[in-house]
Amino acid sequence: MDYAGTTHASELPQADASTLVDRAELERRVQELYRGVARDPFAPRHFETGRNLALRLGYPEPLLAAVPYAALASFAGVGYHLDLAELRPGDRVLDLGSGSGTDAFCAGISVSPTGRVLGVDFTDAQIANARRLGERHGIENVRFVEASIDALPFDDASFDVVISNGVIDLIPDKDAVFAELFRVLTPGGRMQIADVTIQRPVSEEGRRNIDLWTG
Repeated sequence: MDYAGTTHASELPQADASTLVDRAELERRVQELYRGVARDPFAPRHFETGRNLALRLGYPEPLLAAVPYAALASFAGVGYHLDLAELRPGDRVLDLGSGSGTDAFCAGISVSPTGRVLGVDFTDAQIANARRLGERHGIENVRFVEASIDALPFDDASFDVVISNGVIDLIPDKDAVFAELFRVLTPGGRMQIADVTIQRPVSEEGRRNIDLWTG
């Protein structure tokens, strides 16, 4: 089911999946899929993207109106969680798996003019889109870094808030993701996550099936 809220590692598929699935092949497949989303967001897929999806998930229309249209066209989140994050001016926000930037640009509106938002994604086409859109629209407090969310290139205690939307479920080693998340959060920092969770154990065969990870 889709879940928007503070999620703990125990609620997601366990980290031993990282020893079962071919990580390199999984990353290649995920990157290939989301390169396609960045380059042609309107192509038919097994999941929905775009503004109508965001509206149905609960994103306020005035907020979406402030997001660059091309970023919103590639939106592929699973829930609206930014209201729960209670972002404030001055907050330093990290968006894990930022894609073409919809949530990062939304967060930038809430934390400006003194705050900043950093989006992280490991798909080159998504990062290129997000950077181009930020520059084109003069958005100065949001920037994007190409990196894996389980190996973040940031110092300890660098962020007040970590957000993520429909991405952690794609990573085999979730313990590593949450270890990095807590490492980069300031003491007393906050995280707000929307993601797909499961409520029953997954068989070893299922955890080896890359199609299930990317589907």
